[in-house]
Amino acid sequence: MLGPATELVIDGYTRCASTFVVYAFQLAQERPVRVAHHLHATAQLVEAVRRGLPALAVIREPRGAILSQLVREPKVDLRDALVAYARFYEQLLTHRHGMVVGEFQQLTGDLGVVVRRLNTRFGTSWAPPQLDDEMLRECEELVTARSSLSPILLDFESGLVSRDQLRAARSITGQDATYAGAPRADVQDVWVPSAERDQAKAALSASWDLAPLRLRRRAREAYDSFTSPDGTATPH
Repeated sequence: MLGPATELVIDGYTRCASTFVVYAFQLAQERPVRVAHHLHATAQLVEAVRRGLPALAVIREPRGAILSQLVREPKVDLRDALVAYARFYEQLLTHRHGMVVGEFQQLTGDLGVVVRRLNTRFGTSWAPPQLDDEMLRECEELVTARSSLSPILLDFESGLVSRDQLRAARSITGQDATYAGAPRADVQDVWVPSAERDQAKAALSASWDLAPLRLRRRAREAYDSFTSPDGTATPH
């Protein structure tokens, strides 16, 4: 959570690449950066703007974000998710001027550009991540291991543990990497993209097409408004 030592807030609706972004960002830095993250709450971003703190709001087009959410949280109703997604970004629109917006495709394809925008906007000097093969491999390893809820791994996300300390705590068991904690058997990893997840999302596509058009339009308009340069969008 955002606190007195927070240097950066990274947050957004669930399934918008915040986990990947946090790991890639921290791996690129020479020192740990105190980051508030993963609350998936508008209040955290609004408070960052109120305090004048650097803030990165992550966003993904609604169909991809919500279908991915339903794969991870099958008990969530699609209509409820559409309303929650739209409301999340609608509530942030009046504060959008005080944060940098990072769209999913750019976050996962060229995060360095987004970090340079943060530096320009807030006068910071963070190292832009280079998403080369080595960086992507390590990010995937960390994201895969996240279900262990290892304290050192979670502390790394928040800037309480350095990159070197994290790597020193790394151990390999078979094909799995752990970080000072064994993966929990009752937690299925659903952070990393996979063929199984893609198949599950494909199976939900018919449900998406049957969802009320007004809710799908509202979610899309929230996305378009939040990602447009002036914070407005032409209604569909």
